[in-house]
Amino acid sequence: MITALNRLVDLVEEHLTEEFDVDGLARAVGTTEYHLRRMFSSLAGMPLSEYVRRRRMTVAAADVVRGEDDLLAIAVRHGYGSTEAFGRAFRAVHGVGPSDVRRDGGPLRVQPQLRFRLTVEGSIPMDTRIVDRPAFRLVGHAARVPLIHQGVNPHIQRHITALPQEEHLRLKALGDTEPAGLLQVSDDLDPDGTEGSELTYLHGVAVAGDTPVPDDLDAIEVAAGRWAVFRTAGPHPQALQNAWAATATEWFPANPWRLRPGPSIVAVLDRADDFSTATCELWLPVEPT
Repeated sequence: MITALNRLVDLVEEHLTEEFDVDGLARAVGTTEYHLRRMFSSLAGMPLSEYVRRRRMTVAAADVVRGEDDLLAIAVRHGYGSTEAFGRAFRAVHGVGPSDVRRDGGPLRVQPQLRFRLTVEGSIPMDTRIVDRPAFRLVGHAARVPLIHQGVNPHIQRHITALPQEEHLRLKALGDTEPAGLLQVSDDLDPDGTEGSELTYLHGVAVAGDTPVPDDLDAIEVAAGRWAVFRTAGPHPQALQNAWAATATEWFPANPWRLRPGPSIVAVLDRADDFSTATCELWLPVEPT
């Protein structure tokens, strides 16, 4: 995976002014575009699309400062059809327009070329199991919410607290298969993991594929496949979020598995009354590399 990510970085540099084939690279190194994008965003701390934009504007800024070409020629060279579109992208990265930089020489925000290296850590064992599951359904109450990487997501919190207590009890009674208990489900997640991008959040339970679903509940059909299940315990949600990050930095690089498209599921096994601490299972859909 480290080799694949560095090849991806090289591909970005080779095609800074044009589109490039991420899916073709993924196939060439024996993985999938979905997994490659997820690993890039987890390890780089930014989506691939954001890294590409920053690198393009870093190189474009040098052209602007040199002053050898007019701004339209520079815009076209870097893949923009107008100086207006180029200016918007330039300002989003550098905080000022290209005309200001040409006049004043800056300020500029440079994005260095990334290089991924393997750091040996792994001092804390990860409690993990691989589960092979037939097709099942996730049923409950769904909402579209923005992705937030750190801390409690207030949009999800409002969605859950709006449900009456008797509805939680009803859902618990409906669940009849693993993962057990009330579940926190994230689906339709942007592979780049862009903060603020929308996902489908479902508060519900897992039921067998042939279990009838009440008309007033939302349902997500989950295909048969394997799951990596990570057990976490400690301050909530920090312990869970740290474990989620560690799957990318430690577990996937060291194991012959990769992410496949599908929902991410959190099962809360035990918790303090105020939810300050919790024991959870994080279920991620995986397939062999």
